[in-house]
Amino acid sequence: MRHAKFIARTVLVQNNNVEEACRVLNRILGKEEIFDQYRRTRYYEKPFQTRRRINFERCKSIYNEDMNRKIQFVLRKNRVEPFPGCN
Repeated sequence: MRHAKFIARTVLVQNNNVEEACRVLNRILGKEEIFDQYRRTRYYEKPFQTRRRINFERCKSIYNEDMNRKIQFVLRKNRVEPFPGCN
């Protein structure tokens, strides 16, 4: 029976393969944006840079949400033809 590779941020080392466990941990921390947060708080971020970053992240999330919605529409099966009669 397979067990979970990690619980919270705990990574299991299998067969003394520490490098693979470090790669898994780095991937987890990267997906949770822990590294980005660390890099941001390492130095002072000026208020205009904070506003610029937050606006960029908002625009990026809106764009990604829109593109995901369009991709899901295209991949859907048995969808209604949006422009009937135009072949």
